[in-house]
Amino acid sequence: MRVSEVYGQDAPAFSFEFFPPRTPKGLQRLYEAIDHLAELNPAFVSVTYGAGGSTRAGTVETARHIRRNTGLEPVAHLTCLGQTRSDVCQILDELKGEGVENVLALRGDVKTGESAPQGEFAYANELVGFVRGNNGFCIGAACYPEGHVENPDPVDDMRRLVAKVDAGVDFLITQLFFDNDKYFSFVERARAGGIQVPIVPGLMPVTNVAQVERFTKMCGASIPPQLAKKLERAKDDDQAVLATGIEWALDQGRELLANGAPGIHFYTLNKSWATRIVCRGLLRW
Repeated sequence: MRVSEVYGQDAPAFSFEFFPPRTPKGLQRLYEAIDHLAELNPAFVSVTYGAGGSTRAGTVETARHIRRNTGLEPVAHLTCLGQTRSDVCQILDELKGEGVENVLALRGDVKTGESAPQGEFAYANELVGFVRGNNGFCIGAACYPEGHVENPDPVDDMRRLVAKVDAGVDFLITQLFFDNDKYFSFVERARAGGIQVPIVPGLMPVTNVAQVERFTKMCGASIPPQLAKKLERAKDDDQAVLATGIEWALDQGRELLANGAPGIHFYTLNKSWATRIVCRGLLRW
């Protein structure tokens, strides 16, 4: 199934993101989370790809497990920093051999304190064009409602996104955000720039204050003052933090869907509980 076909239907499409763990215990927790979230019948689940390709084997193995054991549609992340065309062809062949039809084409993160690894690709649009020209996959890509953390110029950032979409992107998934106005403004600018593919908002229910502060700093997302105040009041009470995060994500999701978002992509951090509550709430809404 091509993921681009699930958007624009009568009902919004929900999807979940997981990452390949590095330990057997982590792998067991991941499979349990996938099983729990599979009950919600998501349109697809995505599997991340480590910086510099560090978890490439884990991506393929996790996609294999999802495909063979859950019946869910996997979307494999594919990064290009430090990769040759031969490297990319090899992993695409492995994915195709497992029946995976969808990839999320990304430049990839540069590890802290290191320079970008050398390879045959410098930007995601080059990877998108290569995959589009060689393998016939359905291609998703990332976008950034608050701008890419490495590019402070919103005009240039949008120009680069247009080039990436023009190279052959079928759908876009946003970086996490907590202010819906950022998403709506971004979609308006993208449409004005000629981008017509589905732009799927990415949400992450807050479950840990320190963690969300670290993530937002890394990716350039902001925490709205109202949410920041609520988290500050709740920070010493884990259950209160969880309740705050769930309530905020539910409110975000309802407003997004009511105003035309094609679905919601959840960043799960390999945990199922908060995401299940939010997704179930949106399904009943």
